[in-house]
Amino acid sequence: MIKPFTAGFWEVLARLILRNKIAILITVILYTIFFAMQWKHMRFTYTEANLLPDDHEVNLVYNNFLSIFGEEGNLIVLGVKDSSVYTVENFNKWNQLAEDFKSFEEVETVIAIKDLQKLVKNNDEERFDLKPFIKDSIVSSKQLDTLQDALFKKYPFYDNFLFNKDTKTLRTAIYLKKEIVNTPARKAFIMETLQQKIEEFEVDTDLDVRISGMPYIRTLNSQNIVDEIGLFIAAALFVTSLIFFLFFRSFRATLISLIVVCIGVMWTLGIIGLLNYEITVLTALIPPLIIVIGIPNCIFLINKYQHEVRLHGNKVRSLQRVITKVGNATLMTNVTTASGFATFILTESKLLKEFGIVASLSILAIFMLCLFIIPILYTFLPYPKPRHLEHLNKRWINGFVDWMESMVKHKRITIYVVSLILLITSLLGINTIKISGSLIEDMPKKTEFFEDIRFFESEFNGIMPLEILIDTKRKKGVMKLATLKRMNELEELIIETPELSRPISVVSLVKYSKQAYYNGNPKYYQLPTSQENSFILSYAKNSNSDVDLLKNFVDSTGQYARITTFMKDIGTDKMERIEEDLQTKINKLFPEERYEVTMTGKALVFQKGTKYLVRNLVISLTLAIVLISLFMAYMFRSFRMIVVSLIPNLLPLLVTAGLMGYLGVPIKPSTILVFSIAFGISVDDTIHFLAKYRQELQANHWKIRKSVYAALRETGVSMFYTSIVLFFGFSVFTISSFGGTVALGALVSATLLFAMLSNLLLLPSLLLSLERSIANQNVLREPSINIIPDDGEGDDIESEEIQQ
Repeated sequence: MIKPFTAGFWEVLARLILRNKIAILITVILYTIFFAMQWKHMRFTYTEANLLPDDHEVNLVYNNFLSIFGEEGNLIVLGVKDSSVYTVENFNKWNQLAEDFKSFEEVETVIAIKDLQKLVKNNDEERFDLKPFIKDSIVSSKQLDTLQDALFKKYPFYDNFLFNKDTKTLRTAIYLKKEIVNTPARKAFIMETLQQKIEEFEVDTDLDVRISGMPYIRTLNSQNIVDEIGLFIAAALFVTSLIFFLFFRSFRATLISLIVVCIGVMWTLGIIGLLNYEITVLTALIPPLIIVIGIPNCIFLINKYQHEVRLHGNKVRSLQRVITKVGNATLMTNVTTASGFATFILTESKLLKEFGIVASLSILAIFMLCLFIIPILYTFLPYPKPRHLEHLNKRWINGFVDWMESMVKHKRITIYVVSLILLITSLLGINTIKISGSLIEDMPKKTEFFEDIRFFESEFNGIMPLEILIDTKRKKGVMKLATLKRMNELEELIIETPELSRPISVVSLVKYSKQAYYNGNPKYYQLPTSQENSFILSYAKNSNSDVDLLKNFVDSTGQYARITTFMKDIGTDKMERIEEDLQTKINKLFPEERYEVTMTGKALVFQKGTKYLVRNLVISLTLAIVLISLFMAYMFRSFRMIVVSLIPNLLPLLVTAGLMGYLGVPIKPSTILVFSIAFGISVDDTIHFLAKYRQELQANHWKIRKSVYAALRETGVSMFYTSIVLFFGFSVFTISSFGGTVALGALVSATLLFAMLSNLLLLPSLLLSLERSIANQNVLREPSINIIPDDGEGDDIESEEIQQ
């Protein structure tokens, strides 16, 4: 039996590939068709990224809230800040716009200025009646002035809900049906119906309408993700193929590489569909990632083929050696890269787990495609022309290699000093890194919907819901005056917090009821005394169901109440401080034996999820290091080599983390990925270098210095080429409109550039400095995996053997 990864295994594989080329090509085509058929199962996400496990305490609290009060993120708000809205014609049109939305089946209810009603005391029947502020429409400027005076000065219950009395900004609230909020129907309503109606209204009135609310933000944000997938794929193909062509000066080689990576992208999208995963901001990055990672595979294979052809002119032998000599090393580098992504599978976050599964499977798939397609296609093509081989003798690249060799030979102390300075500086920068748990920080800043978010933040103090759930542990406990007073005191703290909006709860309604009891006098907008409470509650009980405004604030049993406030887009530090202040007040006001009070809401869940991911970052990165160390141990059977190989790859990660601190780039879901991705890719260069180094040791009778310089000259060119492709390939992500994607692209690019220099300068320097320690021939003589077979190993396939 042939042991996998040995020279014999790769020789057999080379024969199988070259002798069965038609069958393999047909198989690849059939698989590609199969994966293309899975595209229809791809789904675009209609919910926020849930960064926490389903059974996490924060998620359980949030789901408990939803089970009592239903979906909280179903509100779309329309706003207008323009004095011309207060003309009779425009004011009526504004109200009619809201009326029109009531007829759509996706809408549960609409509340506009016209829908506001005053609570009026009915002495005859001892109850409250609701009477509209506007019966049909406004007919005169005087009537409009009277309405403004009443709303802005006499009814604080409605302030900051549908209007801002200071800036005169108007708002309309559209509540979508909760069952469609997380379905494609939401997108259809917003992208087609809502936007079309708003555009028509703007043309008719010349008013600028602002739109926001979680359903709207999520829909437009998801659409931006979808739009950027095609942009990323096109940009990644263009950049990587351009660099590839500049290196090889061959349209043929460039076209072959493009064919391979395009099939790889088709397989990736097919894998997402086959697994029935959603397209999220993370999985959307995988197709261009596969292009960026696949092109270096093509470079190694095609470079080796051209090198062999120039050496002996035998095309068949060249293709065989491409598979036997480069196949194993390329497999190891792809496995280590896939391992960096696969560590996300071990996290408890569904978002990261799906990303890890698809990315690691796709990387292994692109390796197989490269190994099968490139040698097979070259069997059908003529020999490379002399101009296609000129890049193998480029003087400028030789100058770069000479510089590296000179640095390693004569300036090792300088290399160590610079590395030490970078390490110390980076550690200082790491201490300044902050964590960001903002829901909207990564959203495209230049889009209209993001500007609208800022508008509502300034006018109404935010749109990110923060909910406080109060369990009184007994039926009808909410309406007890003692409970209402405790809630009111908590609301006073919320009002004093500038980052939070004015709260909405049953307390406001009870205050409004007292104001109504005293014939609408605004000075009585306050909680009733215990004596007043019984009279006012009796009026409320006698009111008809149309006045039952409690259902939005209190559950049907009267045991649970909610306080809803909205939060500005603030940093994690501020959010934690606010949460701490509120929790301290809650603990003081609500005795544990009588109440159970919890804070939840989308903004809070996302912030907790970010902190959870940071902890997972440490776990996934540690796992990646351990896993790749095990690969090194299995390949080289030497503890010293594990240490030597890890140092040049850990230093760039520390430098990048330091840069994040100095540049103010926070740790967030998007930038968390940088470290595991960069480590998994950068260690590839180390494997190539050490594999060639071991081969040179054997060829040069264990002369360390000679072997190091030979390995540096041999692998330096390929490492430079691949690093340049990776650098510019990941830089493609900086064209994104999403801040997190830009940071991811820039940071991974910078890390890989540092990693290349570290592997070409620091790694050889360490090998030379530890010469005596490594001089023991048992350290590298018999590795478990023969990554690069020695020259002359294996039998060559005769030309006639591969003819079909």
